[in-house]
Amino acid sequence: MKTIRIRTFTILCCTFLTLVPWVFFVTVHVMETKSFRFDIKEEQRNQLEQTIQLVEENKANWTSPVWQDQFNQHLKESKIDVSIQSASDDVIFESSSYQERTSRKSEQVTVIEDGQIVGRVYVSYSNTRMNQTIAAILGFVIALLLSALAFRKYILKPLEGMGSGARQIAEGDLDVELPKSIVTEIADVRDGFNVMVEGLKKSFRKQAELDENRRFVIAAVAHDLRTPLFALRGYLDGLEQGIADSPEKRAKYLAVCKEKSAQLDRLVEDLFTYKKTEISEMELKKNKVNLEQVVEHAIDTLTPSAKDKNITMMRTGLEGDVVVTGDAHLLERAITNILDNAVRHTPPHGKITIHLEQANQQVIFSVRDTGVGFTEEELKHAFDPLFRGEKSRNALTGGAGLGLTISQRIIRLHGGALTVTNHATGGAIVKGSLPWYCEPTL
Repeated sequence: MKTIRIRTFTILCCTFLTLVPWVFFVTVHVMETKSFRFDIKEEQRNQLEQTIQLVEENKANWTSPVWQDQFNQHLKESKIDVSIQSASDDVIFESSSYQERTSRKSEQVTVIEDGQIVGRVYVSYSNTRMNQTIAAILGFVIALLLSALAFRKYILKPLEGMGSGARQIAEGDLDVELPKSIVTEIADVRDGFNVMVEGLKKSFRKQAELDENRRFVIAAVAHDLRTPLFALRGYLDGLEQGIADSPEKRAKYLAVCKEKSAQLDRLVEDLFTYKKTEISEMELKKNKVNLEQVVEHAIDTLTPSAKDKNITMMRTGLEGDVVVTGDAHLLERAITNILDNAVRHTPPHGKITIHLEQANQQVIFSVRDTGVGFTEEELKHAFDPLFRGEKSRNALTGGAGLGLTISQRIIRLHGGALTVTNHATGGAIVKGSLPWYCEPTL
C-alpha cells in the first residue's frame, strides 16, 4: 500500500480545511448572484441610495396607488423591500415581499420637511455575504469532521492498536493483528512491530525446542550415569563381601571399578562442556595456535585406546607450523572428541587417518576411519545432542552422544565449520575448517 509522510498528511488536511469552506462560499455566492463577481456590494449600495432618493422626492405620492405600483415594480427589480410609516407609526406603504428576516440587512431613514417629521422609511435588502458565510462555516465543519475521521482512521486507530497489541504481547498472546495506515511513519512502526512479533514467535519456538532438548538431555544423561554407577556399586559390593577371593579377581574388580569411574568422569565432563557451549558461556581465548601440535596431543591422548584395538593412527598432509587463531585447549577438546568417536567406531586392526591441508586462507582437517561409515539417518543427525547410531544405548561403544555436538560448537566458536560424510571406498569422514592465522595490524 502506498504511503505518505505525516508532514504531507498534515498539509493535506490543512489544505482540505481551507479549501472546502471556500468552495461552499463560492457555490452559494454563484447560486445567489449568478455571477463570479464579488464587487456586487457597491452596485447594491447605488440601488439603495436611488430607492431612498425616490422615496424622499415623492413624499406627496406615498398614498397614490399608481406611484405605489410603479415603486413596487422598482423594488422587485432592485430586490429591495421598503416600509413607509407616518410620523405616528401608521403604515402608509409596504412592499409585497417585506418581512423582517435575520438574513437581510435593514436601514431606517427619517424623512423631515420644514423641520417636521413627515415619516419613516424602513429599507430591507439582501445581505449577500450572510448566506455565503453560513455556507463557509458549514463547509468548515464538514471538512473538520472528515479530517478528524481520517486522522482517527490512519493515525489514532493504528496507534491504539499498537498499544493494545503491546499489552496483548505482555500477556503472552502473539496473535496480534494491527490496523493499516497510509501514513509512512505509522506504517513503518507497524511493520517494525510485526517484525518484532515474528521474532518473538521464533524466539518462543526456539526456547520451547531448547527446553524440550534440555529435558531430553537431563533424562538421557541420567540414564547413562545410572549404568556405570550400578556396575561400580556392584563390583564394590563384591569386593566388600569377599566375592573376589583371589588376587586375580580383586585386580579384575578394581580394573572394572577404575574403568567405570573414568566413564563417569567423561560423562560428567561432556555434560559440563555441552552446557557451556549451549548457553555461550565458554571463554574463547584467541591466540596463535599450532594446529599440528593440537592434533598430535589429541593423537597421544587416544593412542592407548587405539592400541587396545590394534588400530593404526597416522597423520598426513601439512607439516611444520599449521597456524590458526583460537583457543588451544578447546581445539584439542574438539579434535579429541572426533578421534575418540573414530576409535570407538573403527573395528580392531583398522586405521584412522588425520589429514591437514590449506585452502583459501583456511586450514582444512579431516579424520577418516575404516569403520562401516554413517547411515543416512546418522548423516542427518550426527551433530544432534545425545544422538547415537547404535540401536541400543550401550555406553561402552556409544559414549554420551555429545562428542560431535561439542566439537561442532567449538569449531563454530572459532569461525569454522564441521561436516560428516562417507568415503567412496568405505569408512566415515569428519571434516572441518578453521581460519588461517593473520598477524594483527596496528
